[in-house]
Amino acid sequence: MISYIRTPELDSKVLPASTVRLVDGSSYALRKGKPLLIHFWATWCPTCKLEAANIERVSQKYEVLTIAVNSGSDEKIRHFLQEKGLHYRVLNDKNGEWAKRFRVEAFPTTFIYNTQGILKFTETGYTTTAGLLARMALAE
Repeated sequence: MISYIRTPELDSKVLPASTVRLVDGSSYALRKGKPLLIHFWATWCPTCKLEAANIERVSQKYEVLTIAVNSGSDEKIRHFLQEKGLHYRVLNDKNGEWAKRFRVEAFPTTFIYNTQGILKFTETGYTTTAGLLARMALAE
């Protein structure tokens, strides 16, 4: 129920074309062709910390881009990832610009795009690994 109430109303359900710089210094291009999970989280968010292992498991099978919102420097985020044993892609949204673009107001919030780059699912709050994997499979 919380996902339905807190689901952001996006201007478009089409994946925005963009290439971003990740906290590890590499570049990542958002593109169609594979299902993509975009996950907004923060180092200071208790629910995000609980859900992090779920996102890690999904990232081992599917394309995942996570966006750390208002979570400090790249170095601080890299330290957080290392401490938690996480290896997924992270974009540092230092000033919350990406969160504003996606109208994210609660954390965590997850968007799942299908192979054509069309938004299929939005989840706000904790989501299980099984729930995320099922939605990703439906997006294939």
